[in-house]
Amino acid sequence: MSIQSELSRVVSELRRSIPELNGAMVASVDGLSVAHDFPEPDAERMAAMAAMALGLGKRISDRTGLGEMQETVVRGDHGYLVVYAAGEQAVLVLSGPFNSNLGLMRIEARAASTEISKLLS
Repeated sequence: MSIQSELSRVVSELRRSIPELNGAMVASVDGLSVAHDFPEPDAERMAAMAAMALGLGKRISDRTGLGEMQETVVRGDHGYLVVYAAGEQAVLVLSGPFNSNLGLMRIEARAASTEISKLLS
């Protein structure tokens, strides 16, 4: 199975584990979509914004002495966008409604991030 297929499988498994998600994505740290289930017109924009959020989150975490960045959470009136580092090469993005279970998102995303990192190393 190709790496692309494996990454798509990870995205699909996240959606099965957390059905309320609006979308899930694996993107490169350069802001390119690798595997996702977001609507196609939104995917490239989402990938670019996720890479920017990851970079900014890492800088904030480093400069404020918080240690290694674990996640960046954006909360709006209608939901959440959560960004996780997935190794050195990828970003994992989860988007969910306002009533999302952030604890479950964290548990599943950390496991998925580890798997993504292994697939890309």
